[in-house]
Amino acid sequence: MKRRLAGKFVGVGVGPGDLDALEEIEHENHCKIFNILQLRLHPSIIALKKKIDEAPADKTYDFDLTYITSRGRWYFISWKGQLEKSGGIATNIGIHFFDMLLWIFGDVKENIVHLSRHDKAAGLLLLEKARVRWFLSLDFNDIPEKIKASGQRTYRSMALEGEEIDFSGGFTELHTAAYRNILDGKGFGLNDARPSINAVYAIRNARPVGRVGEYHPVLNEIL
Repeated sequence: MKRRLAGKFVGVGVGPGDLDALEEIEHENHCKIFNILQLRLHPSIIALKKKIDEAPADKTYDFDLTYITSRGRWYFISWKGQLEKSGGIATNIGIHFFDMLLWIFGDVKENIVHLSRHDKAAGLLLLEKARVRWFLSLDFNDIPEKIKASGQRTYRSMALEGEEIDFSGGFTELHTAAYRNILDGKGFGLNDARPSINAVYAIRNARPVGRVGEYHPVLNEIL
């Protein structure tokens, strides 16, 4: 299955070919296409990047990312639940986190997928400055019991060297700030998005290896 994008044919799912087609559109129409990479504007993320940038160049960090946002049946029967339209869970709910990680810790050296299902995925990203164990889920059952008891249906956690990063607030104005930057000529272009698009494309097409090597600890309860 293929879809037509402004006169260019691109492949199934979201991948590098989409960016190549968009670059052609930019060139042909003498315009600029911007992306909303809003997590790069979050105060906690900016502070974390500053910390990493100022650390010794040979320092490698351990980083854990957990993001569980429960979804009902509507999600899976909508376009979001269709791999060829949404690109799957890593693309649909994970893309901004992967963009953030690559922006802070550098390019991907190795991309290992431990679990890949329609409602959850996990893996290990070896980046220039970090080893990132990540877990994404749409399953309410994966939310920690303490969080469920409080009535919440979403759980978000980021830990650097075992220390939790305060990431609870600061989201309400990020899109507004992104649009303001675009109007000021400082928006994020296609090449800014390319590293994370390449990463999720590789994740979507990888063969999961199971509980092998360095994996996210939540997999002990799933696999």
